[in-house]
Amino acid sequence: MFQRLKSLFQRIGSQSKASHSEKQSRTYTIRNGEFVKTDEVFDAWTSQDLDKMKQALHTKTNPVDRHFLLMGIVDQTYKQRQDNDGARQLCAAVAEQHIEEFPKIKPALVKSLDGILPRVTTFQKYATLLTEQGDFQRAIEICETALSHGLRDGTKSDFEGRINRIKKKAKAANA
Repeated sequence: MFQRLKSLFQRIGSQSKASHSEKQSRTYTIRNGEFVKTDEVFDAWTSQDLDKMKQALHTKTNPVDRHFLLMGIVDQTYKQRQDNDGARQLCAAVAEQHIEEFPKIKPALVKSLDGILPRVTTFQKYATLLTEQGDFQRAIEICETALSHGLRDGTKSDFEGRINRIKKKAKAANA
């Protein structure tokens, strides 16, 4: 680790052609055990600025930053779903995209977090949104997909309990 830090500082120091302000604006993070310069996607998701995140949505990046960008957009739009139809639609679209991309994202995420799979709020928030919209079958499918990835939702009954609650709501809605 010390050698990597030393090497990084030597590379930064040797880039004397860059202006002082450019050097100060550079930020780095660790990806796959290496220091890498952050990109537009990293800057967007760490800013929590929805407009910045939406602009970065089509920017190519590493899977870890892609994950946090997609989850960040879902988190932000989910909060606005009751009062803003556009936010609700964006939340659903990005949640679908995140869930579709998750099989490719998951290995990099686990590797980056030393074998730990974090809570992925996209699944539970999207299942809630779908339930609110009366799309009970798709909400159950999202919960089952989360379970297939080994995800937990942070509640006592986990995704299994969420599925049971959705089934009860579906039954009540059809009665």
